Amino acid sequence: MKIGDIDLGERPVMLAPMEDVTDHSFRLICKEQGADMVYTEFVSADALIRNIAATTRKLHINPAERPTAIQIYGREIEPMVEAAKIVEEAKPDILDINFGCPVKKVAGKGAGAGMLRDIPKMLAITTAVVKAVNIPVTVKTRLGWDHESKIIVELAEQLQDCGIKALTVHGRTRSQMYTGEADWEMIARVKENPRLNIPLIGNGDITTPEKAEAAFSRYGVDGVMVGRASIGSPWIFREIKNHLEGAGGEELSIAYKFALLRRQITESIQNIDEYRGILHIRRHLAASPLFKGIPHFRDTRVAMLRAESWEELNGILTDIEHNILPKFAE
Repeated sequence: MKIGDIDLGERPVMLAPMEDVTDHSFRLICKEQGADMVYTEFVSADALIRNIAATTRKLHINPAERPTAIQIYGREIEPMVEAAKIVEEAKPDILDINFGCPVKKVAGKGAGAGMLRDIPKMLAITTAVVKAVNIPVTVKTRLGWDHESKIIVELAEQLQDCGIKALTVHGRTRSQMYTGEADWEMIARVKENPRLNIPLIGNGDITTPEKAEAAFSRYGVDGVMVGRASIGSPWIFREIKNHLEGAGGEELSIAYKFALLRRQITESIQNIDEYRGILHIRRHLAASPLFKGIPHFRDTRVAMLRAESWEELNGILTDIEHNILPKFAE
């Protein structure tokens, strides 16, 4: 699969853009684990133009994580064009436009998935951004605004006509948010459209290697994107790639996975500061499947997620590593 001149190989697996999750440290870890392309956190066009420090930091790309896409969102043409030009100066491999974020503070203001209620403006923004930059432009969106307006088959063609080089479709409507199951049959309908000739990336509920395999073999997408299933488990990319490539081999050990979580914590603290770094990593610790099913773990889990210093958190993790996980793994 190629996006412009960027060759991602056969059946690529990508890290989805997620706010407060896909910082450059996490992207690099996922890349090392097998992600073929990674995406930044959402970048607000308005905040980028105002040179807000927290937003401009999101443009930092480690060469080792490439290929990397920077994703922007906004609701007006001129700010999106100006932001796209700023992003191009950061030299990402791809510029992605977010027309899929369903959260109220984004979609409710007409950006992200909110654009699914104003298709003419969505297309105007896309066309203007494509013309404004010299790097490949892609789009990520959803099936439609709600169950009564699943317009993605027609919309995919329209976005292609704007000049985008690839399209990612999350198999839910905006009104679904992240509830229910992703509709991969609808994603397949997009791919089956003979008039669509750009790569199609499927997104939604890719939580196991088997589901990734089905996305390719049953629904025919060119690439898959993993989002929430990577939070607290960046090793999912290695598991998926091993499965797709028939590599087999031994299952990744608990010790291996625990070491990756430790690394995430350390790098989060190094990249931000102790207190905020720990706050940032809590989402990964809370979501990690590594701790699910451990008997009598509730009190330890609560303590782990309430820790406010590295010394405190490290002590809890050391206890988990030496006294809890070994017994659970028996």
